[in-house]
Amino acid sequence: MRPFSSGPPPHRLVEPRPGCPALIRPGELITSSLSAVSRWAVDATPAGPVHHVRLSPDVDVVDLAAGLCDRGLRASPNHVFLGQPLLFGGPGGAPVPAQAVPYERGESWDVTVGVLDTGLAPHPWLTEWYRDEIAETPDSDGDGTLDEQAGHGTFTAGLILREAPGVRLHAVRVLDSHGVSDQATLLRALARLEGERVDVLNLSFGGYTVDDEPPLGLAEALRAFPAVVACAGNTSSSRPFWPAALPEVVAVGALDGDAVAAFSAHGAWVDACAQGVGLTSSFLEHAAFHGYATWSGTSFAAAIVSATVARLCREMPPARAVRHALREGGRVPGLGIVVRRRHEHEGTPAEPVR
Repeated sequence: MRPFSSGPPPHRLVEPRPGCPALIRPGELITSSLSAVSRWAVDATPAGPVHHVRLSPDVDVVDLAAGLCDRGLRASPNHVFLGQPLLFGGPGGAPVPAQAVPYERGESWDVTVGVLDTGLAPHPWLTEWYRDEIAETPDSDGDGTLDEQAGHGTFTAGLILREAPGVRLHAVRVLDSHGVSDQATLLRALARLEGERVDVLNLSFGGYTVDDEPPLGLAEALRAFPAVVACAGNTSSSRPFWPAALPEVVAVGALDGDAVAAFSAHGAWVDACAQGVGLTSSFLEHAAFHGYATWSGTSFAAAIVSATVARLCREMPPARAVRHALREGGRVPGLGIVVRRRHEHEGTPAEPVR
């Protein structure tokens, strides 16, 4: 696993159990037992159902969290979550420029998909939901090169719109343009969204924890949302990837045609799979990119499943829509139920956007 150049705040690779690495924010703790860490705390802020604590520099957060858990208290490092597909060594490198693909905005449905990601670009497909405060950042360091995950949110949102053309979007920026976020950031974003109308929540990112247990506070925070879909990760591994591996979340792996994509995570915790290789969608206007790209990853397979659930939500409640979506297709060992795309072909000539 290579280091990442996302800039501040830093992240660190730790491996308290051999063969089970995880990325954390050094000196940052998640806990529901604030009084128990007061002697080490520099400051603390609410993060959904728990607290995000910054510790004094001499404290080893992994050791502290383990010690608190040994006492029966709830604590963990602030784990780093990563956008897919590039981080963890994803499938086929960076996105590549593509020709425009057809999309026609249908009549608006009374169904909203929440897209927590890198934000949105002011793409013609997305103007209805674009806001300056969630604008994508193409090149954060100004080196002329597109950042590793810039355009990820725009691409994901476009896939959802093509598969569910009448859906409403609610986009929230939680990943930076290098695809990096963390547990506390996600928990705060979910707390802000809790009172909003979100029928299906799409989370195309994730990560490992130091003990392979669910990230503290996340299951509680996600209970406010009737249907949650997350990517299983591009890890080629059966190790639980969070939040996808939570029982209440639909974990989505990727297919390459009719076969399992070589990069896709797999295992009994993966619920569904969809096409995840060579997909084309909306993207940034930057250098050789003119608003469209082709990309691969479980992130984008998850978007297809989210859109499928959203289509079903026109006729049934979200929880029932999830059950319906997961009983229609065939089953792939280690990847669950196959969810088919609405569009059968990519790369056809563009039609007018309406």
